[in-house]
Formats: sequence, structure tokens, C-alpha cells
Amino acid sequence: MDIDDQACIYWRGGDSSTWPDNTWRRHAVIALMVVGLLASMTLHVVIGWSDALGALTFAQRLVGTLFLLAAAEQGIATLAVVDHWGKRQLRFSGSLVFLGVLIALATSSLLLFLWLQERELIPSFLAFLSLWLWSLWALHALIREKVWQQIPYPKKFALGVTVTALLTAISLGYSTLYQPTSVPLHITLKVEFGKPETGPDLPYILLPLRLYAKNDGGVPAIILVDDYTVYGRAAKFSAAGQKMKEWKKGWEDDWWGLEAGNYESNVKKTRITSGQFQGPGSTLAPGEEFRKETMVKFPKDVDYETLEARLQLAFLRRDRGRIDDQFYSPKASWMKEEGGYYCHPKECTEQLIYHGGVRHNNNLINVTRKPRYVVAFWSPEEEPDALISSFNFKERKKDESIYEVYGNLEELETERSRYDLGWVTVNSEVPVQGILKNSKS
Repeated sequence: MDIDDQACIYWRGGDSSTWPDNTWRRHAVIALMVVGLLASMTLHVVIGWSDALGALTFAQRLVGTLFLLAAAEQGIATLAVVDHWGKRQLRFSGSLVFLGVLIALATSSLLLFLWLQERELIPSFLAFLSLWLWSLWALHALIREKVWQQIPYPKKFALGVTVTALLTAISLGYSTLYQPTSVPLHITLKVEFGKPETGPDLPYILLPLRLYAKNDGGVPAIILVDDYTVYGRAAKFSAAGQKMKEWKKGWEDDWWGLEAGNYESNVKKTRITSGQFQGPGSTLAPGEEFRKETMVKFPKDVDYETLEARLQLAFLRRDRGRIDDQFYSPKASWMKEEGGYYCHPKECTEQLIYHGGVRHNNNLINVTRKPRYVVAFWSPEEEPDALISSFNFKERKKDESIYEVYGNLEELETERSRYDLGWVTVNSEVPVQGILKNSKS
């Protein structure tokens, strides 16, 4: 038989020059294809699983579901590899492999693009780069075999791939760019003093303090740290006027809410009471309210002119990030444990430290970045603070200062914007003379 006679023999993937079969080469191609598709399938499952099951928004769940569907297709494509480079009993086995390789190329390109935004040295970068190079090789091998000729409806096939890619891009853009601006998070705070209570035999006055918070937005909020503080304010009267120069004295100690008066001098603020409101790690769902009432105790013979109450809290949008459970167990900076101080009092002073990992709700961000951590500081003697960065207390070097770590303002601002970390504050002030007068009536 003339093996070059096209009327008798139909060659698939070559001509008579490719025969007899190069078994070693064919098995090597099968092995490389299977390994690449399995690696891509695993990566899609890792990315899509948490988003499909645990994401808060529909768009993020849709992205996770698309990644799981892509993983399922690549699993089928892995089985089709053996048939395509074997007996080819399935007509569309080459097309299934071709689709799986296209998905791997698109995903690895997207991951490399996201990694280039930060360019952090992470182990998974080598996996992304290796998968991207493998995708180029696999695509080249399939193009040489002209596997697209097996596709019965090539235009519909191309349209389906394009629509899937557009849905993924739109969902990513919606969840990371559009939704945070279209569904803002708005928290309303209120603080007010009640009617004072005292007795003729008591040297002090009890003044009720009512605290209130409500989530008026459409997104749940995670409270990172909150604080209420009552200050006693005293100042000397200056009839000649000071031309408002007093504010420059001691502004480093109390720079929040600076104010000045022309006829005031020697302004002093004293902390009377301070405490936590709802507590770090608590949540406020849309429309949820939280109230708290406490008592402020101070002597009757105080020289304060006014009492000022301040309520403030730092929050995180729950549709942008999730906090690990270790955040809910605070560490005391003044307590020395077996491994030493969690944060030496010389650096952190005497504060409670809430520290834990934070994960972005878009898992593509998590796999292309170093782990991020949220830390909150609270003390009744200092202003609270909350930050997100790549700094981990457990992996801290002995000679590494937190001032250097948290001095990277560019990183702190980037993470604040990425996770939408915000602050809200409210103040209330009442004259002490009015309080004393009401307590006598």
C-alpha cells in the first residue's frame, strides 16, 4: 500500500514522515500537558473556592464560581490529553485541551499583571511565571496540530470564551472599583450627657453619658478599635486677649480637634474617664444600632469650665476584608511572656494590642500579595489607632522597631485605601456650672 496515497490513508497531525510513532516524545508531551493542566486546575480551585462559598457580595461569588467552573473544565481537559495524544477516540478531545490551555494562559497572565502592581517577592510568583511559560508552550504545540479544526462551531466557541472573560473582568471591576463607591459605608455616632445625680453627703457628681452608633450604609462594618473619653477643660480668662496664640503650646500632646480662644490662656485638658464602646472585632450590620450608657464621676469642687465627651471608632468594610480569629485575643504590652514582650512598653507604651491577619474578599489579591495584618492599639491614656500593613509581630526581628515599620506612610495609605479603613468621630461639650446647678435642683 502506498502510504502517501491520500485516497487510501488519512494522516492526522502530520504525514508519512512522522511515522513510525515516537513513543517517548508523545509520552513526554502527555506528561507535560497533564502536569500543567493539573497545576492550573489546583490554582483555580484555591482562588475560587473561598470566594464562591464565603464572599459577601454576589459579584465576588460569581467570580469564584467562574474559577471553579474553569477548574472543572481543566480537569476534563486533563483526561482529554491522554485521548488526543493516544487513540483519539473522542472527536473533540483536542478542542477541550485547547480550551483548558487558553484558560490557563488567561489566568496566569491576569495573576502576573496583578503581581506587577506591587512586585513583592512571594513564592507563588514562580508558580505564576512557570504556568504562564507552560501555557505559551502548550498553546504553540496545539496550534501546530491545528486542533481548532475539530471545533464544530468555532465562532460560537470564540464567543463563549470572550463572554466568560468579559464576565470575569466586569465582576472584578464591580467588586473592587465600582461597589465601594456606589454602596458607601456610613456610620452615625452620637454622644450626649444626661441629668447629673448627687447627694448632700456625697463629694462627687455622677453624670450619665449616653453613647450611640448606627450603620446607616448598605455594607456591614467591622469595628477595629473604638474609644470614648471625657475631658475636663480649664482655662484662665484674659481680658486683654492673646490673639489666639495659645494653641501652639502643647499641640503635640493633643493635636486632635485643635481650637483656640482669644480670651483664654493656659488651656488644660484632663482625662476624667475613658473606655471601649462596642469593642474591637465587633460588627455593625446595615441598619443595626448599638447603645451604651455609662456614668462619669468627678468631684463637686472641680475647676473645670466644661466637660467634653468624644466618641470615635475605626472600621473596615466587611465586603473588602475579613479578619482572622487571633485578632480577638488582645496582647498586653506590659506583660512579659516566655518569648519576651509582645511589643516592648518602651515602644508601644502600656497598651492593649489587637493583631491578626486580614484577607481581601477578592482572593486574587491575596494570592498575588504578601500576607497583610491589621493591628489596633487601645489605652485609656492615649489615642486609639488602627493600621493595616505587611508587618507581622510574630515574625518581627529583635532589632526591628515598629516606628520604622509603621513609618512607611505610602504602604499604610495604600492598604487603608485597598481595605477601605475609615474613622468616624463625634464630640459633645457641656458647661460644668450648668451641671452643678442641675445637681442642686
